[in-house]
Amino acid sequence: MEKNDRIVKAAVIGCGGIATGKHLPAMKKLPDVSVVAFCDIIRERAERAAAEYGAEGAKVYTDYRELLKDPEIETVHVCTPNRSHSFITVDALEAGKHVICEKPMAINSVEAKKMLDASKRTGKILTIGYQGRQRNDSLYMKHEAELGTFGEIYYANAIAIRRRAVPTWGVFLDEYEQGGGPLIDIGTHALDLTLWVMDNYKPKYCVGTTYHKLNKDTHTANAWGDWDPEKFTVEDSAFGFVVMENGATIMLRSSWALNTLDVREAVTSVCGTKAGGDMFNGGVTINGVRNGRQYRTDVSMSAGGVDFYAGAGGDKPEDREARLFYNAVKYGTAPSVEPEQAYCVTRILEGIYTSAKTGELYRFEN
Repeated sequence: MEKNDRIVKAAVIGCGGIATGKHLPAMKKLPDVSVVAFCDIIRERAERAAAEYGAEGAKVYTDYRELLKDPEIETVHVCTPNRSHSFITVDALEAGKHVICEKPMAINSVEAKKMLDASKRTGKILTIGYQGRQRNDSLYMKHEAELGTFGEIYYANAIAIRRRAVPTWGVFLDEYEQGGGPLIDIGTHALDLTLWVMDNYKPKYCVGTTYHKLNKDTHTANAWGDWDPEKFTVEDSAFGFVVMENGATIMLRSSWALNTLDVREAVTSVCGTKAGGDMFNGGVTINGVRNGRQYRTDVSMSAGGVDFYAGAGGDKPEDREARLFYNAVKYGTAPSVEPEQAYCVTRILEGIYTSAKTGELYRFEN
C-alpha cells in the first residue's frame, strides 16, 4: 500500500457517549484525519466534543443537513439513536460523503435496505460499527475458519448475556428511539460475529422470544444504578433460534437483566465437521479429534498476532475499525464490515422480534 499523506476531513453527527467514548478517541489517534464538524441536537454537547476533539476552527451544528452542505467534509460518523440511523446515513451518502454508522444498521430491514441502496447508488462507502470483529479473539477465530480448521460450521451460539447491566442513560430504554433492548443493542454484536465467522448470510427462518420479566423491578443491584420501571419499555432479555438456508443452526441469547451466572458479552462458539471453537475463557479454545484422541487447544490472546494496518492508530478494536474505514476511503481497500453483512444482521433481528410478537415462525424472503 503506497503512502498517502492526504488529510481526510471528517464530521460527527451525534456527540453523545458512543461518539466521545469510541469514535472520536479513535479518530484522534489517526494523523491523517481531521474532525472539522460536529452536530448534535444539544448544541452544548457538540461544543464540548469540538473543544476536545475538533480541528482548529471546527464548526458546530444542531441541524445535520446544514453540516452536509459543506463540500470539504469527506466522511461522516453517524452516532445518533437507532431510529435516525437510516435517514441521516442516506442523506449523507446522497451528499457525497462516505459513512460509518454506529450499530445496529437500522431499526428494521426496510430502513437498512434504504441505506444499502443509497450506498450502491452513490458509489460511496458505507460501513457499520461492529468493532467486535477487530478484537484479537475474533480475528483469530475468523482466521481459523478461513483456514478450514472447523470444516463446515453447522451449529453456533451467539451470546450477549448480562446479569444486571442495564444502560440507564440516554434513550437505551426507549423502544421508539432504539427499536428494542438487549437484542438490538448487544445481541447484534454477537450475531454479527457469529455470521462473520461462519461466513453465512442466508437465513431461512427463525423463532424468537422476548421477555419483560424484570424491567418493573426496583432495588435492582444494576451496574449503573436502578432503572426507572416506567421508562424501561424495551425487553430485558431476548432469545432466537435461526436456521440458515444450508441447514446451519444459530442460537442467539441476549439480556441486560437475567438471573444467571453464565455472563458472556458479544462472543460466539461454533461447531463444525472438523473441529469446534469458542471465546468463553478469555481467549480462543479449539476442540476436536486428532489421531484417535480428543484434543483441546487454549489460545492466549495476551500478546502478539495482531494484523498490521497502514498508518498510526491504537490497538483497541475501535482503533482498528477506524483505521480500516479511513484506509478504505484513501486506498479503496475493504472496511471492517460490508453493508450487505450488516443488512443481514438487521433482517435476522427483525425476524426474531416479529416472531416474538406474533408467536409464529418467521420466514425470510430472499
